[in-house]
Amino acid sequence: MPKVHVRIVESGAPMGGVGEPGLPGVPPAVLNAIAALTGQRIRALPVANAKLSAA
Repeated sequence: MPKVHVRIVESGAPMGGVGEPGLPGVPPAVLNAIAALTGQRIRALPVANAKLSAA
């Protein structure tokens, strides 16, 4: 992996986590993996064992 240079810029915005911007893509990726595995789309979160069994 190439080196990543992180710069934290001061602003007047409320504080938030630095790592949070990477999270929104995780649930769709997991649901796409489940769909590829089972052949069924799950369109609601959270995913529970009952939903996986039904798929």
